[in-house]
Amino acid sequence: MTNKTAHIIDGKTLASASIAHTKKRIENLAERKITPRLDVVVVGSDPASLLYVNLKKKKADEIGIKARIHALDQTIGLNELIGFIQDLNKSPSTHGILVQMPLPNRSMEGRVMRAIAPEKDVDGLHPMNQGKLLLGESGLIPCTPKGCLHILHKTLGRNLSGLHAVIMGRSSIVGLPVGILLLHENCSVTYVHSKSNNPQELTRQADILITATGKANLVNESWIKPGACVIDVGISRQSKGLIGDIDFESVKNVAGFLTPVPGGVGPMTIAMLMENTVEAAELALIK
Repeated sequence: MTNKTAHIIDGKTLASASIAHTKKRIENLAERKITPRLDVVVVGSDPASLLYVNLKKKKADEIGIKARIHALDQTIGLNELIGFIQDLNKSPSTHGILVQMPLPNRSMEGRVMRAIAPEKDVDGLHPMNQGKLLLGESGLIPCTPKGCLHILHKTLGRNLSGLHAVIMGRSSIVGLPVGILLLHENCSVTYVHSKSNNPQELTRQADILITATGKANLVNESWIKPGACVIDVGISRQSKGLIGDIDFESVKNVAGFLTPVPGGVGPMTIAMLMENTVEAAELALIK
C-alpha cells in the first residue's frame, strides 16, 4: 500500500527504548558485583574519530558501563598496537574492546581486528564472529547491521519472511553482514554495488532497501518501490551538515518508511554497541 508521505523512523526513540532494556541487564550484573567495561582504542587525532569515540563514552557513562579511551599516537607500529590489544585481551576487567576505524595506516586494519579476542570484539568484525554470523551461530554481531535489523523489527514486525531486501553496498562492516542477517530472517536478498548493471531496476523491486554507499543523495524517488521501507546508513559530511545516501525530500513521497540522516541509524548503532558490551560481560560470567 502506498503512503502519500513516508513514516519517518525515529532512531533516537528506538535507541532509547533499547538502552532502557540494556540498563536492566547492567543492573542485573551489578547485583553480581560486575560492572561492564568497554575499552576504546583510538589511534591518531582524526576529529571525526574523536567525536565518535566521545559519543560512545558519553552513552556508556550514562548507563553504567565503565568506558576507557586509550588515545595512542598515530606513529605507533603494528606490533606495538597488537601488543596493546593483547594486554586488553588478558585483562579480566575488560569485557569489550573497540578499535576506532579508520586507522591512520589502513593496511594495519585487518591484522588489528584479528588481534582482538572474539569474545571481546564488540564491533563484531573478527573473522570468527563474522563466520558465526554466516552460519547463524551465536556471536557478537556488527553494531550497525544489528541496529538496522532492530529498526526493521520495530517498524515492520518480527516476521520479515518472504520480503525482498536490496542492499546497496557490500562492505564487511555493513553491507555483507546486514544481508546475511536478513537471509536468516528468510528474506530474499539482492546486493547492488558499483559493478551492478541497472541498479535502479533492482532497487525498485525492494520491499526493504538498505543503502550504505556514502554517496550523498545518490538515491531519489525513481529508485524506490512505493511503500518500501528505506534505511539510510550512508553518511557524507558537507558544508550544510551530514547527508545520507537518500535524497530525503523526494524519497519521502514514495517510501512507506524512511530513516533520516542524522537521527536514524546512528543512535541505533551506539545502542547496539552498548548491548554488545553487556552481552560480552554476561558471556564472561559463564566461561
